[in-house]
Amino acid sequence: MRTVLVIEDNKDNLKIVTYALERAGYRVLAAETGEEGVRRAEAERPAFILMDINLPGIDGIEATKRIRNSKADGAIPIIAITSYAMTGDRERILAAGCNGYIEKPIDPLTIIEQIHKIIGLAEK
Repeated sequence: MRTVLVIEDNKDNLKIVTYALERAGYRVLAAETGEEGVRRAEAERPAFILMDINLPGIDGIEATKRIRNSKADGAIPIIAITSYAMTGDRERILAAGCNGYIEKPIDPLTIIEQIHKIIGLAEK
């Protein structure tokens, strides 16, 4: 079973994402702050990371940069999940090191397909 790290401070969003990921056969680890997410990424080396951008402490952009420059595998796919949708936000998020971008609100019926498309996994 592949492990996924979800860095999300909103408990409702975390429940939705966890439910969808577990139904797709993933083991889910959670972190509620950017700092905790960086530590867990280094310790666990997940298959991929879902990163909220608006987090307490360091934000998801800074957490992504720290993961990319840490002892965690720099090739771990990181997918931003955010409500930021203003002009330039997508580019700024991708420039920080995210591999893709999913806008909130999260749709539990399509999120796995969106994730697999971003990380290059063919649907089964």
